This record gives sequence, C-alpha cells and structure tokens, in this order.
Amino acid sequence: MRTKHTFRLPPDLAGKLADHASRKRVPQALIVETALASFLSPDNSERMEAALGRRLDRLNRQVERLERHISISNEALALFVRFWLTATPPLPDTAQPAAQTKGRERYESFVEALGRRLARGQTLAQEISLDVEPAQAPPSVPRE
Repeated sequence: MRTKHTFRLPPDLAGKLADHASRKRVPQALIVETALASFLSPDNSERMEAALGRRLDRLNRQVERLERHISISNEALALFVRFWLTATPPLPDTAQPAAQTKGRERYESFVEALGRRLARGQTLAQEISLDVEPAQAPPSVPRE
C-alpha cells in the first residue's frame, strides 16, 4: 500500500526532474522515491564519509608529492648557489660592465632553455627519479 503525498517543487527543479524522467523513460514518482530512499538511508552518511576520506587521502598524496618536489628544487638551487659562489672568483672593477653584459646574454639563454624543457614536460624531479631509482632497485631475477 502506498501513501499519497502532495508537495511543490521550484520550477527549475521540476524541470530537471521532468527532463531526467523523460531521458530515462521512468515515472517521475520513481525518481523521487529512489532519491528519498537514498537520502534517508542510514548508510548514506557512511558513504559520504568514505567518499570524503578517499578525497582527503588523494589530497594528502598530492601535498606529499608537492613537498617532495619543493624539497628537490630547494636543494638543487642551494647546491648550485654554493657551487657558483665557491667556484667564481671576484672580477676587477674594469671587467664588471663586460661581465654584466655577458651575464644578461647567458640569463636570456637560460630562460629560453628552461622554456624548452618545460614545454617538453620532463621535470628535474622525474630526472632525479630516473637516475636514482634504477641504482637502488634490486637486481632482477632471470625468468625461465
């Protein structure tokens, strides 16, 4: 036995309900009944919590990858600066203008090379992973 209910829907929601029912070729009452059953079921909150947990886990993994990439970038920059500062001798005042001009040219070349590398899609983190992981991998066992 079914109980009859009469209620009013906003025009936009009524239109969506009618469109969905016609696309699925089912009565509107069945769609409303299914939606209410799903909304009022006790496991609805558990499903929502599980979905939220999965999303949070995915976000956590993404943040961990970002932290790793930032650490690699910071260490690479620090290593370069340390090497550059220890290997580059100071210039006399007369050589400064020529060195600044050459530095600007080299910087422009660097920016162009960086743009090409970024366009290719390979990153320093990927390159390091390729260099480091094979060396750490255990030797493979030959298959028979």
